[in-house]
Amino acid sequence: MAKLVNGVDVDRLMETIDLIKKQPEIARFKFRARNTWVGGTHNRATVKDFYGACQEDDSRAPLVFEIDEPPVLLGENRGANPVEYLLVALSGCVTTSMVAHAAAKGIEIKSVSSRLEGDIDVRGFLGLSESVPVGYQEIRFFFKIEADISDQQKEELVQMGAKYSPVFNTLTKGVSVKAQLDR
Repeated sequence: MAKLVNGVDVDRLMETIDLIKKQPEIARFKFRARNTWVGGTHNRATVKDFYGACQEDDSRAPLVFEIDEPPVLLGENRGANPVEYLLVALSGCVTTSMVAHAAAKGIEIKSVSSRLEGDIDVRGFLGLSESVPVGYQEIRFFFKIEADISDQQKEELVQMGAKYSPVFNTLTKGVSVKAQLDR
């Protein structure tokens, strides 16, 4: 019977870690997304397949994300805007990292919730000021964790989630991103 902690099969997690130690090439993944402009500020993005564990995986149905802006930014609220999706990705990745690492340490979590907020000055996006960054100037992350551990241990879980989150680290350490015409 599987040993589940926080809904994570800890035995399988440890088996996966051991296998990756023996065969590091299975740790390399390539995730993909496709986007189509619908009209105005409305886009539709889809994710389906990815490469991981040395093989292509197209076993899930396509997941569709509607992307739009609020009316104040010339949209029609047909979906979250891209910078909101970034907050969603960050919250999901840090939480998943926290829960999985807590499970590996045998720490049972009853619940985790978070709220995020970020500050953007759209003068950068609109090209109205070279001194204003195009993008978030700061993102703040607030967690509520229910577990039978001390506040200090909860803070350590938050820091551990950030430390091992690919999205958090991509945002804070930067990554090479190349935009180019697909011919």
